[in-house]
Amino acid sequence: MADHGGSQLPARSTDLVLEGGGVKGIALVGALEVLEEHGYVFRRVAGSSAGAIAGALVAAGIPTSTMVEILRNTDYRKFMDGGRFSNILTGKAIDLWVHNGIYHGDYLKQWLDEQLRTYGGPGWKGTFADLPYEDPDPDKVVAESRRFRLMVTGSDLTNNRLRYFPWDFGDYGRDPGSQRIVDSVRVSMSIPFFYRPVKWTQDDGTVTWLVDGGMLSNYPISVFDAPMGVAPRWPTIGVKLSGKPQAGLGIKNTIKGPVGLARAMLRTMMGFYDGQHIDASDAIDRTIFVDTGKVRTTQFDLGPEDREMLYQNGRKAATQFLEGSADRPAWDFDAYVEKHRQVTTS
Repeated sequence: MADHGGSQLPARSTDLVLEGGGVKGIALVGALEVLEEHGYVFRRVAGSSAGAIAGALVAAGIPTSTMVEILRNTDYRKFMDGGRFSNILTGKAIDLWVHNGIYHGDYLKQWLDEQLRTYGGPGWKGTFADLPYEDPDPDKVVAESRRFRLMVTGSDLTNNRLRYFPWDFGDYGRDPGSQRIVDSVRVSMSIPFFYRPVKWTQDDGTVTWLVDGGMLSNYPISVFDAPMGVAPRWPTIGVKLSGKPQAGLGIKNTIKGPVGLARAMLRTMMGFYDGQHIDASDAIDRTIFVDTGKVRTTQFDLGPEDREMLYQNGRKAATQFLEGSADRPAWDFDAYVEKHRQVTTS
Protein backbone atom coordinates (compact mmCIF):
# COMPACT_ATOMS: atom_id res chain seq x y z
CA MET A 1 0.00 0.00 0.00
CA ALA A 2 1.59 3.24 -1.06
CA ASP A 3 2.31 5.98 1.43
CA HIS A 4 1.47 9.16 -0.47
CA GLY A 5 2.63 11.46 2.33
CA GLY A 6 6.17 10.17 2.78
CA SER A 7 5.60 9.52 6.51
CA GLN A 8 6.35 6.24 8.25
CA LEU A 9 2.94 4.59 8.46
CA PRO A 10 1.68 1.07 9.03
CA ALA A 11 1.42 -0.59 5.61
CA ARG A 12 -2.38 -0.68 5.78
CA SER A 13 -3.47 2.38 7.70
CA THR A 14 -7.08 3.39 7.17
CA ASP A 15 -9.73 5.68 8.57
CA LEU A 16 -13.18 4.18 9.13
CA VAL A 17 -16.72 5.44 8.68
CA LEU A 18 -19.47 3.26 10.14
CA GLU A 19 -23.14 3.62 9.29
CA GLY A 20 -25.83 3.49 11.94
CA GLY A 21 -28.57 0.91 12.05
CA GLY A 22 -29.47 0.04 15.62
CA VAL A 23 -29.12 -3.66 16.37
CA LYS A 24 -27.91 -4.25 12.80
CA GLY A 25 -24.59 -2.86 14.01
CA ILE A 26 -23.58 -6.45 14.80
CA ALA A 27 -22.73 -6.68 11.08
CA LEU A 28 -20.23 -3.83 11.44
CA VAL A 29 -18.10 -5.90 13.78
CA GLY A 30 -18.00 -8.82 11.36
CA ALA A 31 -16.68 -6.51 8.64
CA LEU A 32 -14.15 -4.86 10.96
CA GLU A 33 -12.84 -8.25 12.06
CA VAL A 34 -11.99 -9.13 8.45
CA LEU A 35 -10.27 -5.78 7.90
CA GLU A 36 -8.16 -6.38 11.00
CA GLU A 37 -7.33 -9.93 9.87
CA HIS A 38 -6.06 -8.46 6.59
CA GLY A 39 -3.64 -6.24 8.48
CA TYR A 40 -5.54 -2.95 8.49
CA VAL A 41 -4.71 -0.51 11.28
CA PHE A 42 -7.54 1.87 12.21
CA ARG A 43 -6.33 5.44 12.71
CA ARG A 44 -9.55 7.44 13.11
CA VAL A 45 -13.18 6.35 13.12
CA ALA A 46 -16.47 8.16 12.55
CA GLY A 47 -19.91 6.75 13.14
CA SER A 48 -23.58 7.46 13.63
CA SER A 49 -25.94 5.63 15.99
CA ALA A 50 -24.83 1.97 16.10
CA GLY A 51 -21.77 3.06 14.13
CA ALA A 52 -20.94 5.39 17.01
CA ILE A 53 -21.03 2.48 19.46
CA ALA A 54 -18.80 0.28 17.31
CA GLY A 55 -16.59 3.29 16.59
CA ALA A 56 -16.08 3.99 20.28
CA LEU A 57 -14.98 0.38 20.86
CA VAL A 58 -12.59 0.55 17.90
CA ALA A 59 -11.14 3.91 18.91
CA ALA A 60 -10.51 2.58 22.42
CA GLY A 61 -8.24 -0.05 20.88
CA ILE A 62 -10.43 -3.06 21.65
CA PRO A 63 -9.51 -5.94 19.30
CA THR A 64 -12.32 -6.93 16.95
CA SER A 65 -12.23 -10.53 18.21
CA THR A 66 -13.06 -9.16 21.67
CA MET A 67 -15.79 -6.96 20.19
CA VAL A 68 -17.36 -10.04 18.63
CA GLU A 69 -17.54 -11.73 22.03
CA ILE A 70 -18.93 -8.58 23.66
CA LEU A 71 -21.76 -8.32 21.15
CA ARG A 72 -22.50 -12.04 21.23
CA ASN A 73 -22.91 -11.93 25.01
CA THR A 74 -25.00 -8.76 25.16
CA ASP A 75 -28.70 -8.93 26.02
CA TYR A 76 -30.01 -6.26 23.67
CA ARG A 77 -33.47 -6.39 25.21
CA LYS A 78 -32.07 -4.41 28.12
CA PHE A 79 -31.48 -1.51 25.72
CA MET A 80 -35.26 -1.03 25.81
CA ASP A 81 -35.21 0.48 29.30
CA GLY A 82 -38.60 2.13 29.46
CA GLY A 83 -40.83 3.05 32.33
CA ARG A 84 -43.01 0.71 34.34
CA PHE A 85 -45.71 0.46 31.67
CA SER A 86 -43.62 0.90 28.51
CA ASN A 87 -44.32 -2.68 27.43
CA ILE A 88 -47.97 -1.88 26.76
CA LEU A 89 -49.41 0.42 24.12
CA THR A 90 -50.92 2.91 26.57
CA GLY A 91 -47.65 3.24 28.47
CA LYS A 92 -45.73 3.83 25.25
CA ALA A 93 -48.20 6.52 24.22
CA ILE A 94 -47.82 8.29 27.58
CA ASP A 95 -44.01 8.16 27.39
CA LEU A 96 -44.13 9.59 23.88
CA TRP A 97 -46.46 12.38 24.95
CA VAL A 98 -44.63 13.29 28.16
CA HIS A 99 -41.00 12.48 27.34
CA ASN A 100 -40.93 12.51 23.50
CA GLY A 101 -39.52 8.99 23.49
CA ILE A 102 -40.40 5.56 24.86
CA TYR A 103 -37.06 4.41 26.27
CA HIS A 104 -34.59 6.15 28.58
CA GLY A 105 -31.30 5.11 26.98
CA ASP A 106 -29.61 4.91 30.39
CA TYR A 107 -28.76 1.23 30.10
CA LEU A 108 -27.04 1.86 26.76
CA LYS A 109 -24.74 4.42 28.40
CA GLN A 110 -24.07 2.15 31.37
CA TRP A 111 -23.30 -0.82 29.12
CA LEU A 112 -20.93 1.13 26.84
CA ASP A 113 -19.17 2.76 29.78
CA GLU A 114 -18.61 -0.68 31.30
CA GLN A 115 -17.07 -2.03 28.08
CA LEU A 116 -14.77 0.96 27.65
CA ARG A 117 -13.63 0.87 31.28
CA THR A 118 -13.01 -2.87 31.12
CA TYR A 119 -10.94 -2.81 27.95
CA GLY A 120 -9.76 0.81 27.70
CA GLY A 121 -6.52 0.25 29.56
CA PRO A 122 -4.96 1.80 32.68
CA GLY A 123 -5.82 5.38 33.48
CA TRP A 124 -9.04 5.29 31.48
CA LYS A 125 -11.34 8.17 32.49
CA GLY A 126 -13.98 7.84 29.77
CA THR A 127 -13.47 11.22 28.10
CA PHE A 128 -12.36 12.07 24.58
CA ALA A 129 -8.94 12.93 26.02
CA ASP A 130 -8.47 9.15 26.37
CA LEU A 131 -8.58 8.90 22.54
CA PRO A 132 -5.81 11.25 21.33
CA TYR A 133 -4.99 11.42 17.63
CA GLU A 134 -1.45 12.25 16.59
CA ASP A 135 -0.84 12.95 12.91
CA PRO A 136 2.25 11.12 11.62
CA ASP A 137 3.36 14.26 9.80
CA PRO A 138 4.73 16.68 12.45
CA ASP A 139 4.30 19.58 10.03
CA LYS A 140 0.58 19.00 9.58
CA VAL A 141 -1.55 21.33 11.68
CA VAL A 142 -4.56 19.63 13.26
CA ALA A 143 -7.18 21.78 15.00
CA GLU A 144 -7.36 21.25 18.75
CA SER A 145 -10.97 20.13 18.51
CA ARG A 146 -10.02 17.37 16.04
CA ARG A 147 -7.15 15.76 17.91
CA PHE A 148 -9.19 12.70 18.80
CA ARG A 149 -9.51 9.26 17.22
CA LEU A 150 -13.32 9.21 17.40
CA MET A 151 -16.02 11.39 15.85
CA VAL A 152 -19.76 10.75 16.19
CA THR A 153 -22.66 12.63 14.66
CA GLY A 154 -25.69 14.17 16.30
CA SER A 155 -28.69 16.13 15.03
CA ASP A 156 -29.18 19.48 16.79
CA LEU A 157 -32.91 20.15 16.49
CA THR A 158 -32.74 23.49 18.27
CA ASN A 159 -30.21 24.94 15.83
CA ASN A 160 -31.20 22.89 12.75
CA ARG A 161 -27.70 21.51 12.31
CA LEU A 162 -25.76 18.30 11.90
CA ARG A 163 -23.16 18.15 14.67
CA TYR A 164 -19.82 16.39 14.81
CA PHE A 165 -18.67 15.49 18.33
CA PRO A 166 -16.19 16.22 19.81
CA TRP A 167 -15.36 18.66 17.02
CA ASP A 168 -18.35 20.93 17.68
CA PHE A 169 -18.29 21.05 21.47
CA GLY A 170 -16.83 24.54 21.34
CA ASP A 171 -20.17 25.79 19.97
CA TYR A 172 -21.74 24.71 23.26
CA GLY A 173 -19.06 26.30 25.43
CA ARG A 174 -17.60 22.90 26.29
CA ASP A 175 -14.01 21.67 26.22
CA PRO A 176 -13.90 18.75 23.74
CA GLY A 177 -11.34 16.65 25.57
CA SER A 178 -13.17 16.70 28.89
CA GLN A 179 -16.52 15.48 27.54
CA ARG A 180 -17.61 11.91 28.24
CA ILE A 181 -17.59 9.62 25.24
CA VAL A 182 -20.76 7.82 26.27
CA ASP A 183 -22.71 11.09 26.38
CA SER A 184 -21.94 11.81 22.73
CA VAL A 185 -22.73 8.23 21.72
CA ARG A 186 -26.04 8.51 23.57
CA VAL A 187 -26.86 11.58 21.47
CA SER A 188 -25.98 9.73 18.27
CA MET A 189 -28.15 6.76 19.33
CA SER A 190 -31.26 8.84 20.10
CA ILE A 191 -33.52 7.20 17.52
CA PRO A 192 -36.47 9.63 17.27
CA PHE A 193 -39.54 8.53 19.28
CA PHE A 194 -37.75 5.31 20.33
CA TYR A 195 -35.26 6.91 22.74
CA ARG A 196 -35.85 10.15 24.60
CA PRO A 197 -34.03 13.13 23.08
CA VAL A 198 -30.96 14.44 24.87
CA LYS A 199 -31.27 17.96 26.28
CA TRP A 200 -28.24 20.11 27.11
CA THR A 201 -28.62 23.31 29.09
CA GLN A 202 -26.04 25.99 28.33
CA ASP A 203 -24.62 28.54 30.75
CA ASP A 204 -27.08 31.15 29.50
CA GLY A 205 -30.04 28.84 30.19
CA THR A 206 -30.63 27.88 26.55
CA VAL A 207 -31.85 24.31 26.17
CA THR A 208 -30.60 22.41 23.13
CA TRP A 209 -32.43 19.29 21.93
CA LEU A 210 -30.34 16.59 20.24
CA VAL A 211 -31.29 13.32 18.56
CA ASP A 212 -29.84 10.54 16.40
CA GLY A 213 -27.08 11.77 14.07
CA GLY A 214 -28.51 9.49 11.42
CA MET A 215 -31.50 11.79 11.09
CA LEU A 216 -29.29 14.14 9.05
CA SER A 217 -26.36 11.94 8.06
CA ASN A 218 -26.16 8.26 8.86
CA TYR A 219 -23.02 7.72 6.78
CA PRO A 220 -20.55 10.68 6.87
CA ILE A 221 -18.11 9.04 4.47
CA SER A 222 -16.21 12.21 3.55
CA VAL A 223 -15.40 13.57 7.03
CA PHE A 224 -11.72 12.60 6.97
CA ASP A 225 -11.06 13.34 3.29
CA ALA A 226 -8.08 15.35 2.18
CA PRO A 227 -8.96 18.53 0.24
CA MET A 228 -9.66 18.10 -3.45
CA GLY A 229 -6.44 18.18 -5.41
CA VAL A 230 -4.46 16.60 -2.58
CA ALA A 231 -3.71 12.88 -2.67
CA PRO A 232 -4.80 11.06 0.51
CA ARG A 233 -2.00 9.44 2.50
CA TRP A 234 -4.23 6.51 3.41
CA PRO A 235 -7.81 5.53 2.53
CA THR A 236 -11.10 5.97 4.27
CA ILE A 237 -13.07 2.73 4.15
CA GLY A 238 -16.76 2.77 5.03
CA VAL A 239 -19.16 0.05 6.13
CA LYS A 240 -22.78 0.55 5.11
CA LEU A 241 -25.67 -1.59 6.32
CA SER A 242 -27.39 -2.26 3.00
CA GLY A 243 -26.79 -4.96 0.44
CA LYS A 244 -25.91 -2.75 -2.52
CA PRO A 245 -25.94 0.94 -3.49
CA GLN A 246 -29.35 0.68 -5.13
CA ALA A 247 -30.98 -1.16 -2.22
CA GLY A 248 -32.82 1.84 -0.88
CA LEU A 249 -34.49 2.56 -4.20
CA GLY A 250 -36.72 -0.48 -3.87
CA ILE A 251 -38.07 0.29 -0.40
CA LYS A 252 -41.62 1.59 -0.24
CA ASN A 253 -43.15 3.27 2.79
CA THR A 254 -46.64 2.04 3.67
CA ILE A 255 -48.53 4.99 5.14
CA LYS A 256 -51.67 4.31 7.15
CA GLY A 257 -52.47 7.03 9.62
CA PRO A 258 -50.18 9.31 11.66
CA VAL A 259 -47.82 6.58 12.89
CA GLY A 260 -47.10 5.38 9.36
CA LEU A 261 -46.68 8.97 8.20
CA ALA A 262 -44.18 9.74 10.97
CA ARG A 263 -42.21 6.59 10.19
CA ALA A 264 -42.10 7.41 6.47
CA MET A 265 -40.96 10.98 7.18
CA LEU A 266 -38.13 9.74 9.40
CA ARG A 267 -36.98 7.17 6.87
CA THR A 268 -36.97 9.78 4.13
CA MET A 269 -35.03 12.33 6.21
CA MET A 270 -32.52 9.73 7.39
CA GLY A 271 -31.78 8.49 3.89
CA PHE A 272 -32.00 11.55 1.64
CA TYR A 273 -28.72 13.34 2.39
CA ASP A 274 -26.57 10.23 2.31
CA GLY A 275 -28.37 8.91 -0.77
CA GLN A 276 -27.52 12.09 -2.61
CA HIS A 277 -23.93 11.90 -1.42
CA ILE A 278 -23.45 8.26 -2.42
CA ASP A 279 -24.95 8.81 -5.86
CA ALA A 280 -22.87 11.91 -6.55
CA SER A 281 -19.45 10.81 -5.26
CA ASP A 282 -16.75 8.18 -5.19
CA ALA A 283 -18.25 6.63 -2.06
CA ILE A 284 -19.31 3.36 -3.69
CA ASP A 285 -15.75 2.34 -4.54
CA ARG A 286 -14.61 2.59 -0.90
CA THR A 287 -17.70 1.21 0.81
CA ILE A 288 -18.36 -2.28 2.15
CA PHE A 289 -22.09 -2.90 1.62
CA VAL A 290 -23.48 -5.47 4.06
CA ASP A 291 -26.78 -7.25 3.43
CA THR A 292 -28.66 -7.16 6.76
CA GLY A 293 -31.68 -9.10 5.53
CA LYS A 294 -35.02 -8.19 7.04
CA VAL A 295 -33.66 -7.23 10.46
CA ARG A 296 -35.19 -3.98 11.72
CA THR A 297 -33.15 -1.23 13.37
CA THR A 298 -35.01 -1.53 16.69
CA GLN A 299 -35.37 -5.33 16.72
CA PHE A 300 -33.56 -5.66 20.05
CA ASP A 301 -35.14 -9.05 20.78
CA LEU A 302 -33.02 -10.51 17.99
CA GLY A 303 -32.54 -14.27 18.14
CA PRO A 304 -29.20 -16.13 17.91
CA GLU A 305 -29.72 -17.08 14.25
CA ASP A 306 -30.25 -13.47 13.14
CA ARG A 307 -27.28 -12.30 15.22
CA GLU A 308 -25.07 -14.87 13.55
CA MET A 309 -26.45 -13.96 10.12
CA LEU A 310 -25.55 -10.30 10.60
CA TYR A 311 -22.06 -11.14 11.82
CA GLN A 312 -21.36 -13.60 8.99
CA ASN A 313 -22.79 -11.25 6.35
CA GLY A 314 -20.47 -8.52 7.64
CA ARG A 315 -17.50 -10.86 7.28
CA LYS A 316 -18.58 -11.98 3.81
CA ALA A 317 -19.08 -8.43 2.53
CA ALA A 318 -15.68 -7.27 3.81
CA THR A 319 -13.93 -10.31 2.31
CA GLN A 320 -15.49 -9.68 -1.10
CA PHE A 321 -14.58 -5.99 -0.87
CA LEU A 322 -10.93 -6.69 -0.12
CA GLU A 323 -10.39 -9.76 -2.30
CA GLY A 324 -12.84 -9.00 -5.11
CA SER A 325 -15.92 -10.76 -6.43
CA ALA A 326 -17.86 -11.23 -9.65
CA ASP A 327 -19.41 -7.77 -9.11
CA ARG A 328 -16.29 -5.74 -8.37
CA PRO A 329 -12.50 -5.91 -8.41
CA ALA A 330 -10.45 -6.28 -5.25
CA TRP A 331 -9.89 -3.11 -3.25
CA ASP A 332 -6.83 -1.22 -4.49
CA PHE A 333 -6.04 2.10 -2.85
CA ASP A 334 -3.68 3.25 -5.59
CA ALA A 335 -6.31 2.51 -8.25
CA TYR A 336 -8.87 4.41 -6.17
CA VAL A 337 -6.59 7.46 -5.94
CA GLU A 338 -5.91 7.39 -9.69
CA LYS A 339 -9.62 7.15 -10.51
CA HIS A 340 -11.13 9.57 -8.01
CA ARG A 341 -8.52 11.91 -6.56
CA GLN A 342 -7.18 14.26 -9.19
CA VAL A 343 -3.90 15.60 -7.81
CA THR A 344 -3.06 19.22 -8.49
CA THR A 345 0.57 19.79 -9.45
CA SER A 346 2.29 23.16 -9.26
